[in-house]
Amino acid sequence: MLQLNLSKRSSTNEHHHQDSARNSKLSFELKHAFHSVKSQIPLNHCIWLLITIFLQILILFFLIRSSPPHPSPTNSQQLLALNPNCQSGYVYVYDLPSVFNTEFIDKCDELDPWKSRCSAVSNDGFGPRATGLEQVVPQDLTPAWYWTDMYAAEVIYHKRMFSHKCRTLDPEKATGFYIPFYAGLDIGKFLWFNYTAKDRDRKSEMVLDWLRMQSTFTRANGVDHFIMLGRLTWDFRRLTDNDSEWGSSLLYMPLMKNVFRLSVEKHQNDDLEESVPYPTSFHPRSESDIVQWQNYIRNYKRSKLFSFVGAKREKIKNDFRGVLMDYCKSEENCRAVDCATTVCSDGAPAIMEAFLDSDFCLQPRGDGLTRRSTFDCMLAGSIPVYFWRGTFKGQYEWHLPWMAETYTVFIDHDNVRDTNGTLIQKVLEAIHKDKVKEMRETLINLLPKFVYGKPGADLGSVKDAFDITIDRVLKRLKSRRDQYFDS
Repeated sequence: MLQLNLSKRSSTNEHHHQDSARNSKLSFELKHAFHSVKSQIPLNHCIWLLITIFLQILILFFLIRSSPPHPSPTNSQQLLALNPNCQSGYVYVYDLPSVFNTEFIDKCDELDPWKSRCSAVSNDGFGPRATGLEQVVPQDLTPAWYWTDMYAAEVIYHKRMFSHKCRTLDPEKATGFYIPFYAGLDIGKFLWFNYTAKDRDRKSEMVLDWLRMQSTFTRANGVDHFIMLGRLTWDFRRLTDNDSEWGSSLLYMPLMKNVFRLSVEKHQNDDLEESVPYPTSFHPRSESDIVQWQNYIRNYKRSKLFSFVGAKREKIKNDFRGVLMDYCKSEENCRAVDCATTVCSDGAPAIMEAFLDSDFCLQPRGDGLTRRSTFDCMLAGSIPVYFWRGTFKGQYEWHLPWMAETYTVFIDHDNVRDTNGTLIQKVLEAIHKDKVKEMRETLINLLPKFVYGKPGADLGSVKDAFDITIDRVLKRLKSRRDQYFDS
């Protein structure tokens, strides 16, 4: 910065000396011309000539004074340009027409065929403030808790992007371009009932038509662009135009072939996709919020070996959740929360109480291989027990260690089914208490990496899930763009 200021000062002085020399030369030439003319023409003509020249000098002076200076960058642009913490580059946020994002918030009553989603998308995607947690979490931390919807990440990422330290308002300085299309909120309305494939694809095709008109998109065929998908990747991978097939075909549309995407569960064989943590209910306002919660779950007295939060899916043949629920209810060492009879949505108090009270928590598959409940469980310092390798293998690699055994337990679902669940307690009881404590400490240290802080919150030196994601995205996009232009 010092070098930059010195350079500017030197340039300013040089211009100043040049202007002074130019003015002196002009004065000398005018004086010389006046004396030359005076010796050859009558005095009255000299006076009129002198007046004419003087008027011309005045006009020239006012023209120079009135010419507009070069516009200086705004304070925010200067800060972005000089931010030393943006070594991975800068992100440009497209200002899409509202029909692709904020209009979904304005028309939130239309997002779900059964109920209003207005509370789910409120408070910048965090949802309504949490209530009823006074006996569950420290009182001074309750303002950091919200009933956050599991599919609200599109709104959360968009709002957080506006205050990101590496956002640039100049597309020419951007390393990556963020497309704030709420594709998950859009498709959520059309997944059920008698909607057609065209209904499910309409908005996706419209936003890609808009991008096609942007020179920033076409110059590199989208290799430096990315999008956040708030739902599972499978909701955007319809293979045919059959109206009965699930989801939209967004990820198979030609203009999306180079666009990098984030989702809460990725396709493990897609190199252009990366999974990010599901939003939980805890949104720290400061680094001290994180430290206080870490200490709280570290010292919490747990009375149960394990817990299971969920509900049976009666319509599914050989429902694995039913096996877990029946077994947990039969075991004194397990705490069961049956969501068929208890409110469990979006991190309700009963969920947090169960996870805080147990060393381990059972985590079967969700709608995909992953489950929001896994992050609620880890948030409480409870160690996840999972039953399908794809739940962690290949998922959340930017935020969680690839050595899942350091903070999780795996038991094959077929073996659990063969023993009607009894294998679970045998495996968990065999883990030494010191090992349990070590695994919990690993989770506690990982916690900042899978929570989303409030927009504008000062988390000090801590990087939350959003910070980690954008930093890694920019690194990936820079590499891809360099390869594209080098080739």
